[in-house]
Order: sequence, then C-alpha cells, then structure tokens
Amino acid sequence: MAHNDPQALRILPFRGLRFAPDRVRDPAAVTSPPYDMIGPDEARRLADIEEHNVVRLILAAPEELAGGPGAPARYHRAATSLRAWIDDGVLRQDGEPAFYVYEQTGRGVRQRGLIALVRLDDADSAEAGDAAEPRPGRRAILPHEAVTGSVVADRLAQMRAVEAHIEPILLTYEGDRTVSDLLDQTADRTEPLTSTTTADGTRHRLWALTDPVAADRVAADLLWHRALIADGHHRHAAYRLLRAERGGPAAYGLALLVDTSRYPLSLHAIHRVLPNVPLETAVAQAGKVFAVRETPDPHHALDAIPAGEHAFVLSDGRTHYLLTAPDPAVLAETIPADKPRAWRALDATVLHHVLVEAVWQLPDTPEEVRFDHDPVHAVAEAARIGGTAVLLRPTTEDVVRQLAGAGVLMPRKSTAFGPKPATGLVMRLLAEGQSQG
Repeated sequence: MAHNDPQALRILPFRGLRFAPDRVRDPAAVTSPPYDMIGPDEARRLADIEEHNVVRLILAAPEELAGGPGAPARYHRAATSLRAWIDDGVLRQDGEPAFYVYEQTGRGVRQRGLIALVRLDDADSAEAGDAAEPRPGRRAILPHEAVTGSVVADRLAQMRAVEAHIEPILLTYEGDRTVSDLLDQTADRTEPLTSTTTADGTRHRLWALTDPVAADRVAADLLWHRALIADGHHRHAAYRLLRAERGGPAAYGLALLVDTSRYPLSLHAIHRVLPNVPLETAVAQAGKVFAVRETPDPHHALDAIPAGEHAFVLSDGRTHYLLTAPDPAVLAETIPADKPRAWRALDATVLHHVLVEAVWQLPDTPEEVRFDHDPVHAVAEAARIGGTAVLLRPTTEDVVRQLAGAGVLMPRKSTAFGPKPATGLVMRLLAEGQSQG
C-alpha cells in the first residue's frame, strides 16, 4: 500500500493547544464530555464551575444554549472566547509537533490510544447530512452510522467559527501491537504532560511522543490499517465538508486512534425516549405487530432473549412491557430488502423502520424521538415527561465492522462505543503554521 493509496491511513503529529498548568489549577474543571453527551443543564453547570471550561467552545455561551441566535452567531462568541484564552495565556500551543498518548483508567477500564491528525478520505459527497452509502474501496476511515444534516451543519458552523478542532473523533483499528507497544513505552517511561481525574472517577493522562524515529514507526505502521469511526460521525462529516471548502490544513482531522486488539472498547445500545407518545398508546399500537407482556424489571428483561431474536422494552417509569416475536410479514413489508441480511437483522433497523415509522408513524426528529445513552435515565425521563422509553440491546463490534467494511450505514445512533475521550485535554488550531503535506 503506497502513500497515495486512498486506503492508506495517514497521520501527522501536530502542535497541540492545551490549558497551561500554571493558569489552570485543576484540568478536570476545564474539560467536558463530548458535545452530544451534554444536555443544557449540564452545560450550564460545567460553564459555571470554571470560566474557561471547554463547553463554552463546543456549545457556545451558557445563555445561548437553549434557543437564542443561530449557530453562526452563537459560535462567534465561542471563537471570541478561544482567542481571548490564547491571548491571556490560559491556552498555549506546544512548541513542537507531537503525537499524544492518551490514557483513561477507572471502573475496570484501562485504555490507551494515540491522538493525531488523520488524513481525511476524498469526499464522495459534499452535502451536509448526505446519508448515501460510502464507497468502501476508497476509504481508510469507515463510517458505520447515518448522520443528520442539521447536526453536521451545527458542527461545521462551530469549526468554521473557532478555526480549530476542539474535540477528537474516536477511531478504532485492529493492530498488530506495534503501535500499542510504542505508546506503552512512552507512557511507562516518561512523566505525563497532564494527569487529572474527572467527576465520574476516570483518570486521564496525556503524554507527548516527539521522538522522530518512534513517530515515523507509528505513522508507517498505521498506513496499513483501516479505521472504524467509533464515535464522532457528525464531526467527521463536518471535517470532510470543511476540507472541501478549504483544503490545506483542513485536509486533516483531529482523532483519537485506539488499537482494539490491545484495548477493546465497550459497546452499548443507545435508547430512545418518545416525549409525545404515552405508554398506553405505544403499547397498544406495538401489539399489532409484536407479542407484548408486562415485565417487572425493565433493565434486565432483555437479558433472557436469545441472540438473533428482536426484542424491546417500553416503559413510562412505572409500568414496563417486553416486545418480542414481531410478525415476519410486517418485517418483510417494512424493512428495505436491498440491504444485507446483517443490516436487516439489526434491532436498530427494526426499531426505526417498523416501530418508529410504520407502527407509531413518527417523524425521526429530535422533537419526537430523543436519544439517551443511559437506560436508567431514559426511563426516568419518560416518567418525568409522561412519554415512553424504548430500551434496546447492543449489537456486536463484529457486525459493525462487517457492515462498515461493506459500505453499509447503520441507522443513526445505533451504537455507543466507549470510553469516549474527554474534551479539552488537547486541541488543534487549523492555522497552526505547520506543513500538512
């Protein structure tokens, strides 16, 4: 595989933009979860903890989080904050390009990966939110989920305004331990640039890999791999649109790459909350297609269902129902037949095409179908607003990779890989003044 092969996974070191340790006493106070894991209340709380919390760069000012001006105006404030923090010395750019070794430990998890600039594939499409199937033979970076145009446009507006990549996307690859061994040597033999523990108990540590021989070995080894987008499909789509607009430094995006042969990620389902559908209505309509029975425990009812059989839990926080054994004729009628069997067998596919579209006849919009990574929170939210929580089981990474490698996109928000990187430990300015060859 040559350097100009479209499937070559090309990476570059960069001069990271980081919070200055002499200006920020506690790095945890200025970090945040990824933008799409933060609700308005949590964003305000993070912004109030520390005036320099990175949430002000990824979700604009607290007073603008709910409603307010459109994305370009909101992110103008974020851009002003970023420039002011740099001018004040709160944020400083490292003096030399580096790859960054990033470690997360806690609750039985230990993960190490490489933060680098990753060459973006040539765009098949320049339309924000275009969910057309990717061309697998042309890609080094494989998406596996469809995206929503409005979310891509929002991320693009944020990147245009701040002229930076604030939070890395998460990529996984199946390595031969060459890169992982080099990362472990760096982490085990040198002092970290940053070490902090966030409120969830996770310890985050960051090292700089600047040795040119080791850096060249890392870059050369990764050329031979293809990466799966584990998290950050909308940011990746925005990266590609920005590249189409500008080229140059925008031809590379900020990414955390994790070798899952050394550090396997966890994979969880993403649940739904239907704010405008009472449980009684949801169950009555679903009963026309599924077998329905009441269950006392919404969080373990799916555990006993054999793999390969479709099942969901519906709950309003007080009463819970298990849906099983959907009518095969309805599945055949409502699920597109031109997709691979593995895609047609996904619970997320059945949920989207059979329940959301055909049974409940809901538009798949944030106003009608909300996403929630935490099943306990989803049930509690349904109880709070008088709606219905829909709980799913996760798929497997093998299925995700199979479909991604074939260029088939899963329904949006089908998977949740973790752990996700904290935002704010290292960022990247688009105009950092280095060659992006």
